[in-house]
Amino acid sequence: MLLDNLGARATFAIIILAVVMGLLLFIPAGSIHYREGWVYLAIFTGASVITTIYLMITDRALLARRMRGGPTAETRPVQQLIMLIVSIGFVALLVVPALDHRFRWSRMPPAVIAVGDLMVVTGFFLIVLVYRENTFTSATVEIAVGQKVISSGPYALVRHPMYASASLYLLGTPIALGSYWALLPAAAMIPFLIWRIFDEERLLVTQLPGYAEYQKRVPYRLLPFVW
Repeated sequence: MLLDNLGARATFAIIILAVVMGLLLFIPAGSIHYREGWVYLAIFTGASVITTIYLMITDRALLARRMRGGPTAETRPVQQLIMLIVSIGFVALLVVPALDHRFRWSRMPPAVIAVGDLMVVTGFFLIVLVYRENTFTSATVEIAVGQKVISSGPYALVRHPMYASASLYLLGTPIALGSYWALLPAAAMIPFLIWRIFDEERLLVTQLPGYAEYQKRVPYRLLPFVW
């Protein structure tokens, strides 16, 4: 019964999120005739459904953890602030392109928009690879009971493959929605992502045995050979 309840809650969450995202896209756009918005929403919803089904089959505990996210789920004030700002930024990633579409502030070639769609799909795919490698991938900054350092798979390349994958998805969103102006809120979110990483690493070093040694073995946080 508990597992059935988990599936029902996950399905309901996807439906609500899709509806809210649709409203954020099409109300500011002033029209339902926003092809880039429909394609993006289909990709996002489809990827969310596939990911949820995958976790329902392979790792229900991880799915339950991932459903606890956002500012109110964080236990530390600094992370609550970071996630509040990131959440506002994500809303802007949808609203700004919609306004751009409505008032024709900028135009992107279809080929560039297709690249944005590919970035979003790739970001989701890489996130699934992270889930497969690390069952402790919580949506909040915390140390779970029994958690251990993961250094295989994508974690052998960078220390935060989840954030790297999410960054690809976030940067692809304004491109997929056909808006140059929406790259501004996407860029504005990056410093807060970096802040979250630094704060999370301070916690991991002090509370997760072996993490300091892992930092020495894998020096890069997001991009191999860069940072």
